[in-house]
Amino acid sequence: MIYVFLADGFEEIEAAAPIDILRRAGVEVIIVRVGEPRYLRADGSHDIKIMADINERDIDLEKLPGLEMIVLPGGGAGVENLYKSDIVQRIIFSCVANNIKIAAICAAPSILARRGYLKGVRATAYPSFRHYLTEGGAILDETNKVVTDGIFTTAAAAGVSTEFGLELVRILKGDDMAEKIAEQILFY
Repeated sequence: MIYVFLADGFEEIEAAAPIDILRRAGVEVIIVRVGEPRYLRADGSHDIKIMADINERDIDLEKLPGLEMIVLPGGGAGVENLYKSDIVQRIIFSCVANNIKIAAICAAPSILARRGYLKGVRATAYPSFRHYLTEGGAILDETNKVVTDGIFTTAAAAGVSTEFGLELVRILKGDDMAEKIAEQILFY
């Protein structure tokens, strides 16, 4: 099971592409609405609204059975809202403590860097957020647009959302499944 966290101001393509690609691969994806009000519609940075499956308050932090990964989409305002969420921060901490995979794209890797989780980890982010990575002790990878190092997968921006989603499938389901999905969507 994968949790994808959406807070108001999230970058729509950075959420929708990985959700779609993971579901094509048969992965159970739960869309989690972060913040108030408690309704399940999350408002993206470009006025696209996405309905979530659950609110962050519906997550039992003591029981995260079957959780394989969390995904943090970017978007400046969305990332700040994710960063401010106590529940999201507690889940990130739990993932790190339990070696559960964390994926973050665009501005979202800054959340992990500001909390000190990327120290010594190869990572990337949107160019104007990369200073958070270096300040947090990450090894900045400016060559690759999607980087996996240990439990962390980071991606540079909205333009690599499909590649990001395919990397998540590769991590969870292997190279063959990632290649199969890439062929289905004509990603070359």
